[in-house]
Amino acid sequence: MKFNALLFLFFIVTLLGPGCVPPEEVVLTEVTRDLKDSTLQQIIIWQDRDQADSLLSFFSDRDPSYRYAAAMAFGSTKNIFGLDSLTKLLYDPIPEVRVAAAYAIGQMGDPRGAPFLMAAFEQTDTTGIFRSSNAAILEAVGKCAPRETLQLLSTISTYKATDTMLLTGQAWGIYRFALRGLTIPEGTTRMLAFVNNSFYPESVRIIAANYLGRANNIDLTTNLNALGQTLFSSDNPFLKIPLVLGIGKVSTPESTKILLQQLNNESDYRVRINVIRALNNSSYDSVKTEILTLINDPSVALAETAAQYLVDNGMANDATLYWKEAKEKNYPWQVSVKLYEAANKYLPPYLSDFKGAINAELRRKFQNAPKEHERVAILKALGEFGWNYLFLLQQGPGLTTELEKSAMVETLGKILRNENFDRVFQGSRRKAARDMSNYLLNVFQEGNAGGMAIAANVIQDIPAGFRQFFRDSISIIQEAQKQLKLPGEIETYNEVQKMVNDLMETSVTSTIKPEYNHPIDMDLLSSVTTEAGAVIQTDKGKIRLTLFPLLAPGSVVNFIKLAESDYYKGKTFQRVVPNFVIQGGCPRGDGYGSLDYSIRSELPLAYYDDEGYVGMASAGNHTEGTQFFITHSPTPHLDGRYTIFGKVTEGMDVVHKMEVGDRIQSVSIRY
Repeated sequence: MKFNALLFLFFIVTLLGPGCVPPEEVVLTEVTRDLKDSTLQQIIIWQDRDQADSLLSFFSDRDPSYRYAAAMAFGSTKNIFGLDSLTKLLYDPIPEVRVAAAYAIGQMGDPRGAPFLMAAFEQTDTTGIFRSSNAAILEAVGKCAPRETLQLLSTISTYKATDTMLLTGQAWGIYRFALRGLTIPEGTTRMLAFVNNSFYPESVRIIAANYLGRANNIDLTTNLNALGQTLFSSDNPFLKIPLVLGIGKVSTPESTKILLQQLNNESDYRVRINVIRALNNSSYDSVKTEILTLINDPSVALAETAAQYLVDNGMANDATLYWKEAKEKNYPWQVSVKLYEAANKYLPPYLSDFKGAINAELRRKFQNAPKEHERVAILKALGEFGWNYLFLLQQGPGLTTELEKSAMVETLGKILRNENFDRVFQGSRRKAARDMSNYLLNVFQEGNAGGMAIAANVIQDIPAGFRQFFRDSISIIQEAQKQLKLPGEIETYNEVQKMVNDLMETSVTSTIKPEYNHPIDMDLLSSVTTEAGAVIQTDKGKIRLTLFPLLAPGSVVNFIKLAESDYYKGKTFQRVVPNFVIQGGCPRGDGYGSLDYSIRSELPLAYYDDEGYVGMASAGNHTEGTQFFITHSPTPHLDGRYTIFGKVTEGMDVVHKMEVGDRIQSVSIRY
């Protein structure tokens, strides 16, 4: 007897009960990250290798964690191959995935992504489910949309003060446009409204202040009083640090008065440093007294910044004063040498006896200076008097460190670039130019990577009449370029290539990008926890970090391996920019060194919105290696461009005290 198929199925289900019916597939709604997850590890590997097609296969995965990770990977690779598929993820049911898609599209910087971003904005999101993705879209538009979109973004006025996410997205969007050189009066008006009204969220006001401090071609004249009131009423240094730069763009006595008042009342050295920089647009006579007082400040960073002001803005009438200060007072060398530099730069040529005495003192100081970085600073001061080139050429063969060799090239370059070169050397101009050009050519022949990169920049800037010598020597330069070790010396390779293109007057871009060459040690990564950290013991004390393996797994593993091999032991912080960064880890000591590999940039959604972030130094996407930096204060212009792989949790006082040339004694790792 045959059973009807439907009846048979009913019989089986009834007999076995509901427990044996296949369950419905569970819909996953949570984005999680677990470094021990083998699938996430595979996504990390494919991101590292820039295997776009493999990453795209996860865009339809049922697990939003994998969709998120794969989309965010394109924020690092910036591979335009993923653009079309990313636009579809803008409609993903999970807001975090939409955020990742919007961020990645913005990172690509391709204007073709802008219409898709704008179309995906949820205008009827009354429940606020997609506030985060809407905010991400507004910011991403600022990274890739054309100028006309800025008008639309700037004139949105419907967001309430409580709409923090949307206001943040709007502010970031206008700021990102400005970083691309795109500003309009309506955008500036909107940012002024944000910064000058305390009922807006503090985070939004800080973004707006950064816009005012960094945007070009904006007019703040009619808003000066309101900005001054905002400055004086705020107790947040992260708002004041960029805001004073904005006020400094208004070159009037009123702006100078506001800045000087803040300078005298401010306790945070970082704000005071930025005030000094903002005073570059004020008349010298109106700020001279305060600047000369500040060179005595106990903060070396602040005093050095004040001395740099004199180098940049000094006057001939005060040149002997700078010299007297340097000779008679016991300043830190960073301040003393800059005073000599200012005196040497501004002392009138007719005071030849004084000029000779200053440079004789500098030459003696160069030969007797105990610190390498002090000798480098003296070299730069010597470069302010062209005829020192004879002394410099004599010293060149005796230089023993890469830092000094690179600084020598930079100093000779300063002399060659001098707009008054002909007047300084007169009848000897051809001989002087040929002598220094021969030195630069010898730098190429010796294969000094740092010197080659600097020389390449110099040669592009010197007068056209001096370039023929290098055109005639192009084969020597190209042979030296071939000997560079890639990928470690890729920065120099590309700088030389730009110079060659310039000399040959070709518009062809033939710089190269590093090929994939250094896989992530996944076994080591599996042993790293989210509690991982490091302690950097320096000459000034300990700096304790937390590491971010979820944000930057490859960079964290690279740092750990270098630390545990004692690579960083004895390395200097070769670059210290007051109220910006301290940077170390260069094997050459001049900032142009790396080992024989490069690692990939890791640029997921993360912000340099606080002090103490640890980032990887870079000469372009995927050129990172051994050098890292630590920030003194927020640096939002670095967002999405420089890998963040850690943050200082203890020892920011040490970071603020670091001076150029301070050394790393050891780095210990906590897994």
